[in-house]
Amino acid sequence: MKKLFLPIFILTFVIYKLFGPVGNTPYNYFTRLSAAFLNGQFWIAENPPWLSELVPGGSNKFYIVYPPMPAIASLPFVAIFGKDFPQQILAHLMGAGIVLLTVKLALRIKSNYKVAFWSGTLVGLGSVVWFLSSVGSSWYLGQISAMFFMLFALLEVAGKKRGLIIGTFLGASYLSRIHTVLALPLFIYLIAKDRKSSFLKDVFQIVVGFLPFLMFNSLYNYARFGVIWDKGYLLIPEIFEEPWYQNGLFHPSYIGRHLEVIFKGLPVIKNTFPYIQPSWSGMAIWITTPAFIYSIKTIRQKWAVPFWLTILAIASVVFMHGTTGFAQFGYRFAVDFYPFLIFLIIKNVTKTDLKWHHWLLLFISVGVNFWGVLWINKFGWVSY
Repeated sequence: MKKLFLPIFILTFVIYKLFGPVGNTPYNYFTRLSAAFLNGQFWIAENPPWLSELVPGGSNKFYIVYPPMPAIASLPFVAIFGKDFPQQILAHLMGAGIVLLTVKLALRIKSNYKVAFWSGTLVGLGSVVWFLSSVGSSWYLGQISAMFFMLFALLEVAGKKRGLIIGTFLGASYLSRIHTVLALPLFIYLIAKDRKSSFLKDVFQIVVGFLPFLMFNSLYNYARFGVIWDKGYLLIPEIFEEPWYQNGLFHPSYIGRHLEVIFKGLPVIKNTFPYIQPSWSGMAIWITTPAFIYSIKTIRQKWAVPFWLTILAIASVVFMHGTTGFAQFGYRFAVDFYPFLIFLIIKNVTKTDLKWHHWLLLFISVGVNFWGVLWINKFGWVSY
């Protein structure tokens, strides 16, 4: 199987490249920031009108509000290919990496090639990871980056359980999407459960691995905004004039709108061809990836409780955000807790041989995401 790792990575990258939108994404906050880093700056000097989420910082200074890990990951590419390096290429690479990591995780949990193939295909082509990785705009790339590094951390937990490695990848995920830090208790628990004799040493190593990312983010925020916490979104001009932020950026009153999308969001039905279109507002997770139903079977299993608590913790943050993730295919905020759903699914599927219904739901999941990617990226058939 190891001989297939490189072909799997290359094939997935090619698929994401072929099914991406024509041209480069104009929402390239991260490669712009990467070029600024290489010039010794932590701001960008241009404010094109389509980059609407920038914070003015003085004369020809504009701060990017997103956590900077994707910009850091872009550094070698921008250094080699210049500031015009297409940002979506990094999304293709990380998306292909997500597929490969899923395959390796499945093999590490149980050495079953069919389950590894099924799991990798489900994540790479049967979920919204396909759409996000093919487009590569900054909103999508931040989530792909967080998932990529979180899967590395889970892979290490399923293997040698080296605290320093776990902490490093968890830190990289945190520096991609801040609230993924809520997964830290899960990793501490998993280490404590399996390595009681060296628990304190392992936790110390996790902290040592994570701490540089926390310190970097704190200093980065202080240099820009004079505080060590993330407040960039709050400083975007006129952001609170948007109708979806009537109660602030985060508020419990927004939870209902997220639940509406994740469970009840449907495609848009038209009276004219092509009749059925994806909705930019979002679609239910059971439509875009019906195979995720296999995670539900783990709810009553004791070993799965810490994973579900982690999913709930991360979901509680994203569900209180004023927007539901639009414009999007499916419900993209769920990608923040996808790694834990994937782990649960793999564990569940490996308990029995793959049945006909596993393959059927995989086929449907891939078909739905193929439809979404094709309709949106190639034909522009999408609406609210």
